[in-house]
Formats: sequence, structure tokens, C-alpha cells
Amino acid sequence: MIHAASSGKDASNGGYAVLLRHGQTAWSETGQYTGRTNLSLTAEGRNQAKAAGERLRLAFPDGFDPEFTFASPLQRAQETARLAGYDRLADMPEIVEWDYGHAEGRRPADVSAEIGRDWCLWVDGPQALRGCPAQDWKTELPTGKRIKVHVTEGETLDQVARRTRKVVSRIEPVVRAGGHVLLVAHAHVLRILVTQWMDLDPDKAQLLRMDTAHYGVLGIYQDKRVLKQWNV
Repeated sequence: MIHAASSGKDASNGGYAVLLRHGQTAWSETGQYTGRTNLSLTAEGRNQAKAAGERLRLAFPDGFDPEFTFASPLQRAQETARLAGYDRLADMPEIVEWDYGHAEGRRPADVSAEIGRDWCLWVDGPQALRGCPAQDWKTELPTGKRIKVHVTEGETLDQVARRTRKVVSRIEPVVRAGGHVLLVAHAHVLRILVTQWMDLDPDKAQLLRMDTAHYGVLGIYQDKRVLKQWNV
């Protein structure tokens, strides 16, 4: 994890935006791409969400501005926010997870085996799979629940970056004015959002590991948008 300050309390001085990833799901545990499939948290994920809430309250005693507390509309983000103690928040569609298209519900190695060559999400993107059959399928979770996996054409990396830039435009004035923002969402979209906050190419997001129910902190330093903490 990255700490730009000696403690979370130091990081809370002035404006900040905290990016919290949801807790564990059945597919995050197994490494399957989870974009728009609406999975709930596992028992471990629920415990992670509660623990994340405790860490946030300790690190950020000033809390978050109610009008700037947002979550992805997907169940795993909403459940994480509620269990963490933040149940008064608004949906923000712009921070829904990357739509992985044909890769939805699959592991990287499974996709490579299917198409007969190496495939990398960050390089090739879902668009490289658009020749594959766009067919919905069903699967069973470890709990025994059967779910439907909806397959679309997916989003390009640039499309995801474009919608996260809208988030940057929305929260930057708040952070610069000393406001306290909370975004509860998903690993890939939050990592991409960080690159856009720092004016980096979106593919640099692949260098930012983000574990379940961990968070990062965006802020302003010497008038520049910076990453103050990561994967805490």
C-alpha cells in the first residue's frame, strides 16, 4: 500500500476523495471478470466491508459530505457502502464497472484459450473479442444460486476513461474547495479514474493493484491533482 502521509488523519486535512472498492464476491475470489453481472458479497466480503468502514471512520474522522457520497448502482458496491456504514448515498452510473463484453465471467487464461492466442484486457480490450458469439449463458455460484451472464460487445478502455473524466470534472471543484467525497465502486473503474485524475494514459491503471474493500485517496498538492494514498 502507498501512504503519502504518516497517518490517515494527516491525509484528511483539506479536501479529499476516497475511492473504496467493494468487498469480496464469488468471482473476485476466483479471478473471473465481473463487470455488469450483479453479484452480491460473500460472507468474507461482508466482513471486509464492515472492517473497511471502521478503517475509514478512524482515518477520516471528519467523514464525507452527504451530497458527495456516491456508489455504483451495482449490488456489490451498494452492499459494501451500507455495511461500511454509509447508507445515505446517491447512485453514480459513471462509476459502474468496465463492461467486459465476451470476457464477462471468464478468467484471462480462459479467454486466451478460447480465441487461440494470448489476450490482455488492458492491451486488446473487449473489442478484440467481438467476433466471438455474443450469447448469454448461465452458471452456478458456490452458494448454489444460478445466475444469467449477459454478454454485450463491451467497452473499450477509452470509453471507460471518458466516463471517469466526467467524474473528475464533478469532484475536482469539491476537493479543491475542501470538500470530502466518497466513491464506492469497483477495482478497474476506480483504477482508471485515478489515471484520469493524474492526467495519465488509462492503460497505466494496470500498474495499480486494488484489493477488495481497500481504498485510495485523491487530493490536491501544490495545485496539482495527486494520489495521496493507495490500497489502504
